[in-house]
Parts: sequence; C-alpha cells; structure tokens
Amino acid sequence: MNIDKAIHVKDLVKFYGKTQALFGVDLEVKRGEVYGFLGPNGAGKTTTIRCMLDLIRPQSGSISMLGINPQEEPEAVKERVGYLPGELHVDENMTPKQIFRYFNRLRGNRSDWDFIEELSKRLKLELNTPIKNFSKGNKQKVGVVQALMHKPELLLLDEPTGGLDPLMQQEVLSMLAEAQEKGATVFFSSHIISEVQSVADRVAIIRDGKIVEVAETAALLNRSRRKVRIRFQQPTKVDDLLKLPGVELLSEDETLGAVMEVEGEMDALIKGLAKYPISDFETERTSLEEIFLTYYHSKEEK
Repeated sequence: MNIDKAIHVKDLVKFYGKTQALFGVDLEVKRGEVYGFLGPNGAGKTTTIRCMLDLIRPQSGSISMLGINPQEEPEAVKERVGYLPGELHVDENMTPKQIFRYFNRLRGNRSDWDFIEELSKRLKLELNTPIKNFSKGNKQKVGVVQALMHKPELLLLDEPTGGLDPLMQQEVLSMLAEAQEKGATVFFSSHIISEVQSVADRVAIIRDGKIVEVAETAALLNRSRRKVRIRFQQPTKVDDLLKLPGVELLSEDETLGAVMEVEGEMDALIKGLAKYPISDFETERTSLEEIFLTYYHSKEEK
C-alpha cells in the first residue's frame, strides 16, 4: 500500500445481507489535499467512510489510511484521524466540556484545552449546557469540535455542515481550510455541492456504490458549459462564430445581441470575437451543482 497517499482504497466491495452497497470503489487521496466525496444520500458515502475506519468490514478490497491497514491496526488509525460521523451518538446528559474531556483522555490528553475553547467560541457552542438540550445544529458543532480538537493528520468527515445555519457552515469550511494550511488532509462527504466547490481540490462522485468520476474541481468546472451574452455595436451576423468548436447559438437578437453556449475552454470564442465591434460581453459559468445533476441524470437515462 502506498504510504505517500493519505487514503488508498482499492476494489472495495460491501454487502449488507444480499444487498450490495459498494461495487469496487477506488479512491486515492494525496497527503495535504482537501478531497470532496460527492453523491446523494444512499449513494455509498457513509459506508465507504465506515469501512475506512474499520467500523464495518467490507467483503473484499484493500484500504490504507496514512500507510496503515485499519483492519490490522484500527487503534493506530483512530489515533491519527479526526472522525465526524453523519450522526454523533454520545451521552446526552453530559455537557460538551465533559464530552471533550472524555475524548481527550481517550487520545492520551493530546489536545490543548485553549484550542478546544477557541473552536467552541468560533462555533458559538455553549460548553456547560447538557447536550440533551441542544438543537441538531448545536449537536453537530460538538461533533465538529471533537474531530478537530486533537489536530489530527487526517480529517474524515461525513456531512460536516449538516444541520448548521449558513454562517456556521462557512465557519466550519474555514476551519477545514485552516487545518489543510497546517498540513492536514481533509476528506469530507457531502451532498451540498456548493461547499465542495468552494473548498475541495479534487472531487470524487459516487453513484449507486460506484465511483463514476474523479477530477480536480477546477478542471471539472472548466470543461463545463458557459452561457455567453454578447452585445454588438451594430447589427452583426454571427455565422462564423458558430463554426468554432463547442459554440452553440441559443438566441439571437434581431438588432445587436446574441446568447451562446460554450462547452469547454473559451479561448477560441474570445479570439474569434476580436474582429467584431463589441459593446458588452458577459459570461455565466455553470456551477458544480449543475454539472453534477446533468452528469447524474445522464447516467440514469442509460
């Protein structure tokens, strides 16, 4: 197994009884990157993550976490990983402070309490209130802090912003970016595509237990379609522009305008427009969410 990878998963297969949940999942996550694991609920994200930590056993396949086989050395993996489950189950009669002290003892008292208080303050988390009195969002904050508090080498987060309001979602994403800056690898699953787009270096898309796409986030966006609105200074025929690769006319104003869709790079269109008298030029890039939905729906139609 490759010790240069933070995560190396090969041919992972998992059944629940007679139902197959994972069909040969492959993942390679580089050390120090933020990796988004994207897919709708039920696609296999949580099952994959739980196999990585040896919380459940796959039927076949190999897993390496920070160069360690989690099936052979589960405690060694857990010591170096910060894990946020999709739903954190703790004794709800305890307060966050008690929970954090408990996790800190389990980890050999490695955490700096000042850092725990800093994380809690940023998330506006009350440390002395019993968790049973918390909303879903505040319970999620407890999970985020316990995952980050020991400054792990690898963060494994299942839907980290679930239940949080938009401001807290942004705060959590900022925390993940800061962890990466300090050398951590961040692997997080999500069905909220905008947050993956904002922080992930690379993205894997999982559908029905299979990885159907792996790409750098920027490359995925660059090969998407863009809508281009052009205003000319005088009535203009755009026939030559429509001969360019990836350019399609959506509508044409009878006087001075045209709306086109461009697939892939914009270079050919921009160079082609150089000979025209332009008064205004506006582009609208397709979001990662639109790419994902288009890709997912196209797969379902096959």
